[in-house]
Amino acid sequence: MKIAVCLKRVPDMDVRFKIAPSGTAVDEAGLKFDISDFDGYAVEAALQIKEKLNAGEVVVISLGGDVVQETLRKAMSMGADRAVQLKADGTHVDSFAIASALAAELKDGGYDLIMFGRMSIDTAHGVTGAIVAELLGLPCVNAISKLEFDGRTAKMRRELEGAYELVECALPAVVTIDEGIARPRYPSLKGIMAAKKKPLETKPAQLPAVRLSLDALALPPERAAGRIIGEGTAAVPELVRLLKEEAKVL
Repeated sequence: MKIAVCLKRVPDMDVRFKIAPSGTAVDEAGLKFDISDFDGYAVEAALQIKEKLNAGEVVVISLGGDVVQETLRKAMSMGADRAVQLKADGTHVDSFAIASALAAELKDGGYDLIMFGRMSIDTAHGVTGAIVAELLGLPCVNAISKLEFDGRTAKMRRELEGAYELVECALPAVVTIDEGIARPRYPSLKGIMAAKKKPLETKPAQLPAVRLSLDALALPPERAAGRIIGEGTAAVPELVRLLKEEAKVL
């Protein structure tokens, strides 16, 4: 089985962000970057499929400048066989343009399964996989937490609030991966060394005209400092008044 996994390089979310001088991007100084969490689940799921079948190929693809090569190398150190960088400078927020570039690369690749994370953890649009499927004329199942195969049929589970769905579709297909399907493995030293020798192909991204642009970024306002209004039961009337008149939650 030939599997493509589309990855995004994202900053570590456990930091305080600053807005770049341009006002339309995050200041990357001092930030650490990695594979987006849900994309990491997709890589692990693809590797487990290959290992279970004891055959096939896992190809990882990412759009961006040369900085994405580090992300692709990490995926190869986990076990992916080769990588493709769709080179494009700058920060891209137009999901349709990104999906168009990915679809142009994927359409003649002969992939049985094309995998995405459910969403990227920075923009959280969650639409790129579905747009790629539409452009390629393939079935798409979003946010799956379990994936099995019966010949050329994929059998999937999607978690719902208080329930779940079981979905089947024929291959080739596009799927987006939710958490719970698999925890990404840590690259071994052997895998890191092997990744340096695996092929990483760089191609210009075939981006169409951008139809969505980012005008400005702004940080949320600082929270107001807390107030102590009293102690014990004597403070209850004032607390109730503030909840009604200021907080307006009662």
